[in-house]
Formats: sequence, structure tokens, C-alpha cells
Amino acid sequence: MDSPFRFRSQPGEMALRNALIDVGRIAYDRGLLTANDGNLSCRLGADSLLMSPSGICKGRMASDDLLVLDMSGTLKSKPTGSRHEVSTEAPMHVESYRQRPDVGAVIHAHPPYCIALTVADVPLRADVLPEVLATLGSVPTADFAMPASEEGATAIRDLIRQHDVILLRQHGALAVGADLEEALIRLERVEHAAKVIFLATLLGKVSTLPAEARDRLLAMYAAGKTRGAKE
Repeated sequence: MDSPFRFRSQPGEMALRNALIDVGRIAYDRGLLTANDGNLSCRLGADSLLMSPSGICKGRMASDDLLVLDMSGTLKSKPTGSRHEVSTEAPMHVESYRQRPDVGAVIHAHPPYCIALTVADVPLRADVLPEVLATLGSVPTADFAMPASEEGATAIRDLIRQHDVILLRQHGALAVGADLEEALIRLERVEHAAKVIFLATLLGKVSTLPAEARDRLLAMYAAGKTRGAKE
């Protein structure tokens, strides 16, 4: 049976709507999103996106809150009577899909430990935890961009081509995946890593992995990316 967020075949629109609602609720409940911050999207066929609207709590969405956009970020359709507007962060999502044909879902969240690292100007060291290095490779921090502007798309344009998770300086994180499950797992993993680094810093020392282990884990990451490209 398919996961609620991972589909072996192209799902119908209602299944994707339900999946987006559930992922938004999980991210909100885990503190990766707060208030009405953040936004989520997924591909809806070859030329459309399904995306959360502006100004709504992602932990309390309903199916008819979600908007259908074209691949330029322009509204295609919304439920009759809906007053919701397209998220001002839609350009960042559109840019992710444009640069990465392999990406099927994008989550922009506000995980507090990730944000804390960028506020303190501390890079997220991927070579601290083996699971991060093996599954995410490196996690860069983008230049600061004004929220709700085209600057967000520009800031992530070059980075998203080679990275699955990007920290947004003093603003949050962007995670992409082949589907919503993969994007959510990557988001959860990077926030866990940021929390571990934060706590280790308080304890006085952040130890990195041995060089030999780093090389082997990076090889695992590269192999996984190659395998995924063939599937």
C-alpha cells in the first residue's frame, strides 16, 4: 500500500490535497511551522502545482483551502467563493521545480533551530551526524532575501540545483523531494541536526566525523543520488 505522502504512481488531485493537509499538520505539530508561516506545494500533473495559500495556518488547512497554480506561479483555479490568495513565496517554489525536474514536492518551513544557526551565523555542519552526510550531503545557507519577494527565488536558484535542503538566512529552511514524504523527512532531519549542533555548542564542543568516515558517507550519498536519478 502506498504511503499517504509517497505514491508509486501519479495520484489524483484529492489524494494530493489530503496529503498536503496532513503534511502541513505534522510540520505544525512538530514546531517546524508556527502561526501562518511557511508554505507547501506539490506537482499536480505536468503543468500545474497544488499549493497552500497565503495567510493561513498550515496546521489547520482544509481541502478547499489549497490553490492550483501553473508552473509560472499564476493562479489557475480555486474553490468557488474562496478568498485565498497565492502565497507570496510561490516564486521560490516555482524556481525549485524549474531547476529540478526530479522534484515533486517543496516545503518551506520555519524550524527554530535551523533559523537560530543562521541568526548566529553558524553553518550547519553536515559532517557531524552520519545520517545527515549520507542522506543530505551538505546543507548550505542562502544569502538573505526579503520575504515575500522575488529575491527568495534568486537566493536559492544556484543552490537548489545541487542541494535538497537549504537554510534561508534568518528566515527558515527549504526542503525538496521526489514526493511529500521525502521532503518532510529531509526537513525533519535537518532540524534535528541543527538542534544537536546547538546543544553540543552549549556543552562546549562540536566534534566532526573522522575523515575516512566522511568519505564513505559522501560516497553513500552520491550513490543514492545516482540511483535515484535512474529510477
